[in-house]
Amino acid sequence: MPVGMATGWGSLLQDEQQLEELARQAVDRALAEGVLLRTSQAPSSSHVVSYAPFTLFPSPVPSALLEQAYAVQADFNLLVDAVSQNAVFLEQTLSSTIKRDSFTARLFDIHKQVLKEGIAQTVFLGLNRSDYMFQCNPDGSAALKQIEINTVSASFGGLASRTPAVHRHVLSVLGKTKEAAKILFNNPSKGLAMGIAKAWELYGSANAQVLLIAQEKERNIFDQRAIENELLARNIHVIRRRFEDVSEKGSLDQDRRLFMDGQEIAVVYFRDGYMPGHYSLQNWEARLLLERSCAVKCPDIATQLAGTKKVQQELSRVGVLESFLPGQPEAVARLRATFAGLYSLDLGEEGDQAITKAIAAPSSFVLKPQREGGGNNLYGEEMVQALERLKDSEERASYILMEKIEPEPFRNCLLRPGSPARVIQCISELGIFGVYVREGKTLVMNKHVGHLLRTKAIEHADGGVAAGVAVLDNPYPV
Repeated sequence: MPVGMATGWGSLLQDEQQLEELARQAVDRALAEGVLLRTSQAPSSSHVVSYAPFTLFPSPVPSALLEQAYAVQADFNLLVDAVSQNAVFLEQTLSSTIKRDSFTARLFDIHKQVLKEGIAQTVFLGLNRSDYMFQCNPDGSAALKQIEINTVSASFGGLASRTPAVHRHVLSVLGKTKEAAKILFNNPSKGLAMGIAKAWELYGSANAQVLLIAQEKERNIFDQRAIENELLARNIHVIRRRFEDVSEKGSLDQDRRLFMDGQEIAVVYFRDGYMPGHYSLQNWEARLLLERSCAVKCPDIATQLAGTKKVQQELSRVGVLESFLPGQPEAVARLRATFAGLYSLDLGEEGDQAITKAIAAPSSFVLKPQREGGGNNLYGEEMVQALERLKDSEERASYILMEKIEPEPFRNCLLRPGSPARVIQCISELGIFGVYVREGKTLVMNKHVGHLLRTKAIEHADGGVAAGVAVLDNPYPV
């Protein structure tokens, strides 16, 4: 769906002078609204900051697909929660992966240790984000297809709460007040904080704090601060610490309550710990200490494992969803409708067939390792070379193969610090934030709390905002 047809500002994309003036206004408004990142030159300091990259205009998103993505989020929350509680399924599903993927293996070791000792926490909190693209069908219609679900450190809920005002401002400057009113209200940071607050309340210790595990060099701190500030408004105090600080000053008492600097911790919120590079030996020990505690981890280690690509691929097998959501055929149908083709690369005939298919039609597939954080997937010729190298090796089991989603491109203008505004062909990825809280076996909260739209130039195959490829955006429902 070309942006000009869908939105009514397509003609502006030809007027370079007006674009530059609009871009200046948009950037100033973004800075005023707090759409901010620390700079790559000084990622540990807020003395000099910059605006987070964003689109000059909101991008067209089919209303029906936006509604569908919202409608299925509570189902995904239920599914992730159910998978995290099924130790047998996690072990069977990840058995081939952990032989070859040392990071997943380390996470799994901690999971096993915690199970053996007995899980101390009784309240469970999930803050996740399910990401989709819009597959362009041969008849010109679009279909919602899930790329992945992020169960650990799902980011940009804070900044996504700040961008609607920027796009409303741009459209208002153009005199397009009717269009400006179509930009959806969006406040994920408030909803994510509500989930943390509920878990904190159920933990049941009025003086306990929330521990946010952060990286030393964190460009995206303002995104995190938005959630911290929402919690502080509810009189819940957040302390930011690194894994290293937990090693040095964290401890458990005889009831496995977690203390940090002598202060009891109710909730541990991870904004670190989702990539191999985040862990030294000391950090792995800190993670184990946190997991052994009765504090509410967001996520606990089983929920992090439930978000791996291998689990995603296994969930697409016939009959698996039904086993997790018995007696819920409507939920199963809603979930399955969003699945793209997913293929196991485990050694054996099924994996061999998948590899043969991908080598024969490289433009139709993506090779995905068990990694979060963007920029890890392989496409085209690079994918073919990797598959040729891996095809006779057990290492191939640490990857999955996914059908490539082909959205219809549209034109927009991407704004980045230090780069001229340029109009290019783009595609978008829609994320829906989900929150659930479970106490024992009882689900006490299960909801969607907002969205994130990220847009990138079509030449960039992979990567999110933090990886420096996609920019922040808002859906313009069409």
